[in-house]
Amino acid sequence: MQEKKHKLELEVQYPDTRLEPALTPALIEGWVQATLLGPAELTVRFVDAEEGKQLNHDYRGKDYATNVLTFAYNEGAEIDEDEPTQADIILCTDVLVKEAEEQGKTVEEHAAHLVVHGVLHAQGFDHEHDEEAEEMEQLERDIMEALGYPDPYPEDD
Repeated sequence: MQEKKHKLELEVQYPDTRLEPALTPALIEGWVQATLLGPAELTVRFVDAEEGKQLNHDYRGKDYATNVLTFAYNEGAEIDEDEPTQADIILCTDVLVKEAEEQGKTVEEHAAHLVVHGVLHAQGFDHEHDEEAEEMEQLERDIMEALGYPDPYPEDD
C-alpha cells in the first residue's frame, strides 16, 4: 500500500446491508487510500439492484443495474492539487456478488477492485479509448497487487 496517506473524508453507506459485516468501513478506507493521488471527500454506497438500475437509468440512460457508478463532482474542473476530489461511488451489491461468482473471485476481491476502479474514475481516469483503458487497467493491477489481491484482469494476459 501507499506510504503517504492523503487527507480523506470517507462516508460508507449500506442501504443494502448484505455486505456490511464483511466489507467494513476500515477495509474500504484502505482500498480508497491506496488509490488516492491527493485529498478526497468520498462516499461509497452499497445499493440493491432496484436503486442501482434507477441510478443507471437516470444518469446514464441505461436500463439495468451496473456494478459501479462514479459521480465525480469536480470532474473536468481546474482544481488545485490541495483541493479534494469529491465523488460518490455507488456499488450494486446484486451485480457485485453475481460477477464475483461468475469470475471465480471472492466478494471482497471484486469489491476491492470496483472501489479502486471507482476512485480512479473520481480522479479523472477513464477507459473510453484503448490507450486510456490500458493505463487505467495497469494502475488497477498495480494497486490491487499492492493491496495483496490478485490481478483483476487475468484473462487479458
